[in-house]
Amino acid sequence: MFFFFGLIIIAIGLLNIIKPSFAWYIKEGWKVNGDSEPSDSYLALTRFSGIFAIVIGCIIMFVGS
Repeated sequence: MFFFFGLIIIAIGLLNIIKPSFAWYIKEGWKVNGDSEPSDSYLALTRFSGIFAIVIGCIIMFVGS
């Protein structure tokens, strides 16, 4: 169970690193109808949180087993 949960967290982290604007479009983008874009600082923090999520996912996978 922990292995699967860790894989989900790693997948979310990879999505945040590869496509950081996706989370913004899911959360805020639908409200503005394409008239706005995420800031550079938001994209940087989203990438950083992706790295953090991957680390946490790996810890959950290996320690939770």
